[in-house]
Amino acid sequence: MNQEMLAGVRVLDFTRVLAGPYCTAMLADLGAEVIKIEPPHGDDQRHMGRMVQGESTNFVLNNRGKKSLRLDLKQEAGQRIARELAAQCDVVIENFKPGVADKLGIGYACLSAQTPGLVYCSISGFGQNGPNADRPSYDVVAQAMSGIMSLTGEPDGAPTLIGESIGDICAGMFAAWGVMAALFHRERTGQGRHVDVAMFDALLAMQPTAMAQYLFGGSAPRRVGNRHPLSSPFGAYAAADGHLVIAAANDKLFRAVAETIGHPELAGDARFVSDGLRSRHDAELRGYIEGWSRQRSVAAAVDAMSRAGVPAAPIQDTAQAADSEQAQVRRLLARATHPVLGETALMEQPVHFSGVERGRVRTAPALGQHSEQVLGALLGLDAAAIAALRADGVI
Repeated sequence: MNQEMLAGVRVLDFTRVLAGPYCTAMLADLGAEVIKIEPPHGDDQRHMGRMVQGESTNFVLNNRGKKSLRLDLKQEAGQRIARELAAQCDVVIENFKPGVADKLGIGYACLSAQTPGLVYCSISGFGQNGPNADRPSYDVVAQAMSGIMSLTGEPDGAPTLIGESIGDICAGMFAAWGVMAALFHRERTGQGRHVDVAMFDALLAMQPTAMAQYLFGGSAPRRVGNRHPLSSPFGAYAAADGHLVIAAANDKLFRAVAETIGHPELAGDARFVSDGLRSRHDAELRGYIEGWSRQRSVAAAVDAMSRAGVPAAPIQDTAQAADSEQAQVRRLLARATHPVLGETALMEQPVHFSGVERGRVRTAPALGQHSEQVLGALLGLDAAAIAALRADGVI
């Protein structure tokens, strides 16, 4: 058995740059047919990020497995084609600024009226309503306003961006989850749904620890650096040649830490007899741990903690993580042949399903690569009609 999970699901993708394309790439990984609608100049991501031989590697990674239709939505004929294609699809996904899709005649109200079972997903910075709905947003704006940036960094330093476009990625993941839930609902009822996803909402939802401190503590949590805000020892510690992380969030694990660093008496020290007290006295506890770890290499310190049953790990960079045996065994990266870049590594959605083989991803399309194929197969347009659309600059 090797049935792709979303085989037979057709997605019309109006998204660009990152949040939307990340969502639709996840759906394409599971077998959905994703038709990417691009303006005449292409998705902005084609011209952004790391460029190799004139190709955006960011675009290649986030648009794997899709078909590209180059379509001018500013022309009435382009809007008509978009509506006709939507009628042949199960899902429509867009990340225009709220209100733009309606002006183009491809909003939820219009498309759901012609196709009641349509699942329509809108991704934006702040959602389809609220005082900030019309506010332009990029990942940095969402990180800044969601509170997550205020929690990142050293206590006496400036708020720090997370080292990835986490607002886009989280919104893309929640969008994929929302689309799947709406498709399941449609299977049972025949009714479509409008899925409204905001980067701000997604990032706020990703902060249960911070929200627990605020909602039940009465004040906003503050930056604590490379440690857990509520538990200790739980964070990064210096070794002779780098840093490791140690995570001991209960009394049993703390006793193991204390014994490993040669201070078993700490388990009975009044300052450290509970997780809350250990967190309150984190600086003192850190002194004991780093007095031990700074005399050892990262590898030796991690090995000692691991042998004692304490969760610990070296801090790897992206290359070390991607090239690790763990990533290879889990088949987190696949390979495909790109017409310009040749054989390349591609990301693949990380969830493993029984009976579904990994590594079957396809590369990203060239701009407008599938225009004729899509218009012919879905709308029945012949060569003459397609040529006329091309001559008019519609495709």
